[in-house]
Amino acid sequence: MIDPSAPLPRPRSDLTEPPDAPQALPGALPVLQGRLLLHVSPARVGFFRPQLDAGRSGLVLCGPNALQQARRLRRAEQFSGPLLVDAAVYEVRAASEEEPFPDASEGTFGFDDPLAVSLAEQRAVGVTAPMTPTGYLHAEDSDALKSAVRRVAALDDAQVVFAAPVDVGWLREEDSVRQLIACLRLVPGPKALMLGGQMDPLARHPRAVDHLRRIVTEVPGAALLRTDLAAFGALAAGAAFTAFGAGSKLRHIVAPGQKAETSKNFSTSPHVLFPELMHFFLGKTLADRFAGAAAPVCGCAACEEVRALDSFASNAGDRQARAAAHNVAVMMEWLRTLTALAPGSARQRWWHERCLDAVGRYPLLNARLLQPNRFKVPPQLKRWALAAPAEAAPPQADARDYRRS
Repeated sequence: MIDPSAPLPRPRSDLTEPPDAPQALPGALPVLQGRLLLHVSPARVGFFRPQLDAGRSGLVLCGPNALQQARRLRRAEQFSGPLLVDAAVYEVRAASEEEPFPDASEGTFGFDDPLAVSLAEQRAVGVTAPMTPTGYLHAEDSDALKSAVRRVAALDDAQVVFAAPVDVGWLREEDSVRQLIACLRLVPGPKALMLGGQMDPLARHPRAVDHLRRIVTEVPGAALLRTDLAAFGALAAGAAFTAFGAGSKLRHIVAPGQKAETSKNFSTSPHVLFPELMHFFLGKTLADRFAGAAAPVCGCAACEEVRALDSFASNAGDRQARAAAHNVAVMMEWLRTLTALAPGSARQRWWHERCLDAVGRYPLLNARLLQPNRFKVPPQLKRWALAAPAEAAPPQADARDYRRS
């Protein structure tokens, strides 16, 4: 039995070199294989670059000035790591059968092809590979998806990354998942899946996590971008590469025309990764909950055992930058541990066991704080804890217990 008064363990770090990936991506893209990139706005790149693991990570620039920042990184700052640019057209326009790559730019001629223009602009600034400027793919809009796939397949260019910004409704039912898989398999190069939905898309449908793992397993070159800690789950399941959203707005997509739902006091403090609970909390929330008890002191490369998790209670001073550095430093430690394992079942077991351990720590921490249910297990984390590798699937009774928790 675990003593609830015992200190929570720190994240493990393994600095050994990752093994080679079993199947390389086509063309010049093996440099992306097995990496966890950071999906970041150009203005915040400086917060994260010092903590990046050069051999295992890289950048996806998203938003206004992304092309300009990519050019600056390559030419002025000599950044040689993997670099992608996400045009994020899906934020403002939906894909249709007639316009799977809608024109969301200003100052271009009406007869210009948005797809050709975007790919050329990205190549000109030195990206590792250009990404398609795909519009938002509403749930089960198969006509728009097929049109986009046909256009990209016709390019016959394995260097092009097909951005697939799909509503999470595609992951709800077996039929739509099968159709999505069949379409994505027609694209010759990497397929960058990005999920749309309010707050936490993967928590919206009971089988979304299972269906995501199926897509990653059955679609060669499938990647998961603009996501949360699911980036690790997808990488463990065999995704070609993933990208964690370095900012809450970059961890999912809100469909065009919808207003983003946000947490209470969203703008008052930065989001902070609580490593042992595998979840992000507002800094102010952590400060309030640990007001009567000592908060865990973080041992990541950014905090160096001198900073507690309740020290990010506001956005004042450099707290946003420090919180960002903490978040990335912890994830880079996890990434080094994950990629030190052989691809396949060893990585899947590591991720599953880590999720199970995190779920078990919530009641222990609540007991230590004498506040029952103060920290509640996030729905997505429960689902990853249920999504055991086939050879380690839990008994049905255990699975039912988790569903009730």
